[in-house]
Amino acid sequence: MADYYDLLGVSRDADADTLKRAYRRLARQYHPDVNKDPGAEDRFKEIGRAYEVLSDPQTRARYDQFGEAGLGGGGMPDMGDMGGFADLFETFFSGFGGGMGASAGAQRRRGPRQGDDLRLDLGISFSEAITGVEKEVQLRHLEACGTCGGSGAKAGSGPVTCSTCGGAGQVRRATRTPFGSFTQVAPCPSCEGAGQVIADPCQACGGQGLQQVRKTLRINIPAGVDTGTRLRVANEGNAGQRGGPPGDLYVFLSVQNHPHLRRDGLQIHSEVTLSYLQAILGDTIEVETVDGSEHLEIPAGTQPGAVLTLAGKGVPKLGNPVARGNHLFTVKVQLPTRLSADERQLLEELAGHHSRKGHKTHHRSGLFGGLFGQRD
Repeated sequence: MADYYDLLGVSRDADADTLKRAYRRLARQYHPDVNKDPGAEDRFKEIGRAYEVLSDPQTRARYDQFGEAGLGGGGMPDMGDMGGFADLFETFFSGFGGGMGASAGAQRRRGPRQGDDLRLDLGISFSEAITGVEKEVQLRHLEACGTCGGSGAKAGSGPVTCSTCGGAGQVRRATRTPFGSFTQVAPCPSCEGAGQVIADPCQACGGQGLQQVRKTLRINIPAGVDTGTRLRVANEGNAGQRGGPPGDLYVFLSVQNHPHLRRDGLQIHSEVTLSYLQAILGDTIEVETVDGSEHLEIPAGTQPGAVLTLAGKGVPKLGNPVARGNHLFTVKVQLPTRLSADERQLLEELAGHHSRKGHKTHHRSGLFGGLFGQRD
């Protein structure tokens, strides 16, 4: 389906009145009773769906953030919508006498409703994930209208009792069947179960009591997080309706790869390249770690493929940064491709020394056969 704003021909910051005018104009144009062109009925349905979503501040906010995926479960789950199943159940069974189920459902719709949770995807660097960081982010969410204070009514006015249901929030319909008369209880279509309506709505929010605003937040990211870590920021989701509490903001982290370091749980892995003399004789070298440059001791006789460890230089444990993993270095030995005459003479003398000392080497398998074949 096309973008809902494009379907209605309005900008993304259109107010409630602009949306309503655009919907009414297009609905008249594509109504199946008026427009017999092929595809007009489908167009009429799409326009109705677009207006249904954008006319409600909470569903509009989800659509702005996630697109259609946010309306069908692709975004953060809206726990408030779970009440919809219970309401449907009550609609069927409350008709048989209009018992307690219907009253409880109407009371739930009347009362405060918690705002939706929001999701924010945030990318951070490899080093920020290890050390922790405070990030400044911007998001759009719903807040109580600053003009009417969330009441939805114009200044100096307030909600009035719904004339359709008399303030009950419910309407009753009597149905005659061959088995007798039954009364079906349903939420009032005029006040949607609230029992009150806004006679003079606030112009700033269109009577909804909520406004979408852009807000700047500072998110504290602890040391040791990884891709997929979810952080909860309480009360920074959408504002609730009718004075209900706000939802929460959930921050999902994505950590960038490092060009030289690789993470495996709490361990850090990398490679270190030594010359053949460093591997034979041993050395102390500087290596890159998540804490910066550190000294690594190379024992004499270190073999290619050996793993050397710097303890406590790995990843901090999330929630307990004192506990840390290790940094593991896999050794690569680089052999020279060219030798000077002096270097060659010295190495041949060394190889001969090892050959004479071993008494077991009767031939040379290359320049370093004796050198690496035996060790003191």
